[in-house]
Amino acid sequence: MSLQENITFQDALEIIEALPENQQEDIVDIIKKRLVERRRETLAYSIKKAREEYIRGEVKRGSVEDLLRDLAE
Repeated sequence: MSLQENITFQDALEIIEALPENQQEDIVDIIKKRLVERRRETLAYSIKKAREEYIRGEVKRGSVEDLLRDLAE
């Protein structure tokens, strides 16, 4: 079994709470930065896919009214 499978969320919290305060703050900073980076990567991937769809002509252009009309059909 991997380490991930053996540690529960509560276990992880208890481990972190046992650390000195400055290390707890470091963990919070690291996790926040990793989450931001993951979101950035996800957004970059979405933009890349959208550009590819646009190049292939799979993207429709129009107004909000056009979109609502298409959705109603």
